[in-house]
Amino acid sequence: QNAFFKAGGYLDFVGHDLTENTRLIQPCKEIIHRARAAGVKVVYIQMIYRPEPSESDSPYFQKSRAMRLLKEYPDLKNKFYVEGSWGAEIIEDLRPVPGDIIVRKQKYDAFIGTDLDGILKKNGVRYLVFIGTATNICVESTIRHAFFLDYFPILVSDAVTPLGPKITQEATVSNMISNFGWVTDSMRLLKA
Repeated sequence: QNAFFKAGGYLDFVGHDLTENTRLIQPCKEIIHRARAAGVKVVYIQMIYRPEPSESDSPYFQKSRAMRLLKEYPDLKNKFYVEGSWGAEIIEDLRPVPGDIIVRKQKYDAFIGTDLDGILKKNGVRYLVFIGTATNICVESTIRHAFFLDYFPILVSDAVTPLGPKITQEATVSNMISNFGWVTDSMRLLKA
């Protein structure tokens, strides 16, 4: 989404170096293109914030840096992933096409408060390939939940990027290999 990948978006606003995010666009684009060509279902997980008065009592919204900053700087909501904002839009390079599925979430874990599990089951999906950002937050949260729901999660290590120090990526990859799924890279995935 623009908030996570583009100059002027949320991550840029907080001083995150966008180099790694920009680097993963190409492998993500190749994976998505090949998946569509092979008839593999492509599901976009779109982080959307819909402000509600009761949210300030939630630990998630207390802990989320983006939500705290948005509360402090409400005039900057277009940079963030607020529903209907530029920041919430999926970047042009990876724009969905007809037939792709978009699941909108408000929490790190894409299964919480969404119909993702039902969509996957309806389509007979058992294996999930994960690409995007942020490996150590949204991607890892969703992988763990997928694993507990008996899906086979596969993390594509060069098509994901962390939010935070490099060690968070290494820790997440190690954790996936040891406990919650499988790890490959885009070249091996595309070859398969």
